[in-house]
Amino acid sequence: MLLLQSVRGTKDILPNDIQGWYKVEQAARKISEIYGYKELRTPIFEKTEVFSRGVGDGTDIVNKEMYTFNDKGSESITLRPEQTAALVRSVIQNNLINDHSVTRLFYIGSYFRYERPQKGRLREFHQFGAECINSQFPESDAEVIALAISFINSLGIKNYRLLLNSLGNEHSRANYKKELINFFNEYKEELSTESKERLESNPLRILDSKNPIDVEIIKNAPNILNSLDEESIVHFEKVKQFLDTVNIKYEISPNLVRGLDYYSHTVFEFQSTELGSQDAFGGGGRYNSLFRELGGKDTPAVGFAMGMERILLILEQISGKIDAISNIDAMIISTSEKYLASAAKVANLIRNESNISCIYDLNRRSLKSQLREANKLAVKWAIIIGEEEFRNESITVKFMQEDREQVTVKISDIKKLLK
Repeated sequence: MLLLQSVRGTKDILPNDIQGWYKVEQAARKISEIYGYKELRTPIFEKTEVFSRGVGDGTDIVNKEMYTFNDKGSESITLRPEQTAALVRSVIQNNLINDHSVTRLFYIGSYFRYERPQKGRLREFHQFGAECINSQFPESDAEVIALAISFINSLGIKNYRLLLNSLGNEHSRANYKKELINFFNEYKEELSTESKERLESNPLRILDSKNPIDVEIIKNAPNILNSLDEESIVHFEKVKQFLDTVNIKYEISPNLVRGLDYYSHTVFEFQSTELGSQDAFGGGGRYNSLFRELGGKDTPAVGFAMGMERILLILEQISGKIDAISNIDAMIISTSEKYLASAAKVANLIRNESNISCIYDLNRRSLKSQLREANKLAVKWAIIIGEEEFRNESITVKFMQEDREQVTVKISDIKKLLK
């Protein structure tokens, strides 16, 4: 019989691995709430045009990576490849913006892209992100970067870089695209096949190329910072001033463009040498036109996303795998199957009245085997029910983690004893 396995590019998160996920998720929620951000959850799939219009037809995500299908009503549906476009759709649909106030949102979820699986980059992957909506000012750019930095630092990650760039406003970006096209056309025959395709659809993405031939050509490409108009320059300078004020270190990276069409003005990326050559583990930027693209009114916004698998790889590199922690406090041990009903009664009493995690043996094993299991689970208390205990409506408590003699008490007194 053929053994069924998970789909290539997906991965089970096993009980022995879950502690690391808890740590990252708890840090994400705690830091987001400290900064005043509220959680938003959207459906795992959307109408395809949410991403084709939002992310951009010229992106690799839309052209090559989306999981898209027609549902039984013949509507084109896509598993979300990223969160920002879906979040913006939700904000517009649910009227979450007040005219003069900022909307601060964060999210944690799974996303889907059809690309070659590699370490820390799967076809189903998970992200934590935050979006600051309805502020056009550079201090909101600095705020989301500061939130991301606080999250990274709270996990004990120290060896990382923050790369920073500006794509300018729509006018500056359009002019820079023309410059790039003119420049790369001179080297068109030398460019990689992928970069030749991007020259027609999304020339800024050529700057992301890791092809050695492209890299040499890119070294002489026009610098986008020289194409910024006065408004764009002022915005970028203010962002840097705010980051300097709160002592956030950054490196200017003129070739940083990120992979999505909706970015304008500030873009940024986090990199760690702990990940090897694929060193990016998060990033984001400003997206002032996305609300308009998705049918809403012009609304400025800025945000970021962090790859949770990549963060867990960094944590494993710097401090080893986070061990699973037993969440079982007590185990009821019956010396005979005659006492199983009593074991169930005591277990429920402990769970409901003492708020203590408790299990009892479901395989009718020997006393020795049950005690061995209690040791393996590192429980605090092994609660034994034998003939005498059953007859006297009592239990014997063995203290597994303390140097104390076992005691026998009435079942009615168990709450007081375990407290």
